[in-house]
Amino acid sequence: MSQRSTSTSTPSPILTSTQAPAHAQAPTTVTALTHSELTHRYQRILESMSEGVYGLNAAGHATFVNQAAERLTGWSQDEIKGKSIHPFHHHSHADGSHYPQSECPIYHTLQSGQTAHSDQEVFWRKDGSFFAVEYSSTAIIDNGEITGAVVVFKDISERLEHQRSLQAALAQVEQLQQKLQAENTYLHQALREQQDHRDLIGQSDAMQALQHAIEQVAPTPSCVLIQGESGTGKELVAEALHRLSPRAQQAMVKVNCGAMADTLLESELFGHERGAFTSAHQRRIGRFEQANGSTLFLDEVAELSSAAQVKLLRVLQEGEIQRLGSSQTIKVDVRVIAATHRNLEQMVAEREFRADLYFRLKVFPLTIAPLRERKADIPLLVRHFLRTLAQKLGKREPELKPATLQDLMHYDWPGNVRELGNVIEHALIVSQQQLTIPQLQNPNLHPDRQQKPLPMADAERVHIQQALRYCDGVIGGKNGAAALLGLPDSTLRSRMKKLGIVLK
Repeated sequence: MSQRSTSTSTPSPILTSTQAPAHAQAPTTVTALTHSELTHRYQRILESMSEGVYGLNAAGHATFVNQAAERLTGWSQDEIKGKSIHPFHHHSHADGSHYPQSECPIYHTLQSGQTAHSDQEVFWRKDGSFFAVEYSSTAIIDNGEITGAVVVFKDISERLEHQRSLQAALAQVEQLQQKLQAENTYLHQALREQQDHRDLIGQSDAMQALQHAIEQVAPTPSCVLIQGESGTGKELVAEALHRLSPRAQQAMVKVNCGAMADTLLESELFGHERGAFTSAHQRRIGRFEQANGSTLFLDEVAELSSAAQVKLLRVLQEGEIQRLGSSQTIKVDVRVIAATHRNLEQMVAEREFRADLYFRLKVFPLTIAPLRERKADIPLLVRHFLRTLAQKLGKREPELKPATLQDLMHYDWPGNVRELGNVIEHALIVSQQQLTIPQLQNPNLHPDRQQKPLPMADAERVHIQQALRYCDGVIGGKNGAAALLGLPDSTLRSRMKKLGIVLK
């Protein structure tokens, strides 16, 4: 840095007054400062500024460099004065690419007389480093001619860093807010489940073996594959696994893979960025992010598309996901429990399901026996349903006769525990003091018996309900009820709405 000498003399005052009589106001005389005094005063002002200042002549050469400019750039006035400032500190962009002087706004000011301003560029220091800069250049016009320019600049690196930190913090807050909003539904669901606590009920050998297996695997983070017919209680087993795990303080997140279209399922599982597809108007976090630190229950996992199977395999292998429309990977800690009523081993053999994903999910398989194979559990289940459903319906629990219980135990229950619960609820609605069960007939028990035909709408309703039960509530896809009935998805949904069929 060059050493500058500063004068200690006091400039002459601008205004002076002469003594005047007491009865009259003394006239005021203006004493003009000399050019040298004005120059000295302005120089002291410029030197006291914290911003860097360059004075340029009409040719763009430096005529003045204040101390702040020397401190910010490392270039002294002696090195720059009489030369173009551009090759010293403005020769390149931040990425190192050449910045022609002809494109520099500072020199456009000398040509057009218009003030230029920028906070998107950098100035280079003498040591080869650079800093983010905000600068303005203002033309000096004398008698209508541009005689030079004044450039004022300052280092805004700290300001930009604060802005970046603030933006990062706001982005994190937004992401956390989205996650909290998304989890809110599941927290309410968890509270409802705690209030209406659902336990696995049974004393049969099959149920005791299942309970023991659950207690073994629940404390681990291992994947569990639950298999069983529709209505056997696969979701209850998943809830029991979660409730006995170290993740029980977090709400378990549930996804029915067969209840939504393939195009929406990947977004549902992995989330998407804004603009990832036509209707993606804002970022959405997926179920895996919502279940971070908790358990994700994938019901009807056999209905996953090939693309979703690949992504699920990656999550299980790498513990990371990618939102649709994003190249960024996100680490997640999720314990996956999958369930299906279909034969996954057969699907693997028929190449309808990935073998590597099947073995990843089947770390600890659990199979739930159908109700017809554990009829010893029916009395406990019936009494449980009577108690809980009577409370739900606001009715007094009716008397259960042994003969009625025998009738229930002689039925094979193709719909398993779900069907039993529905039959008990129906009976509670129509019963008074004693439980009255509607006539139960096993399928194809009397194939030759003549029955009165149902009205067309009722027959259609029964047929659609039978198809839905067979497909475990799955409507779309090649294994859904629509394909089974030979109907488009939209047509089946329309018929269900007209007939008042609601999936449970």
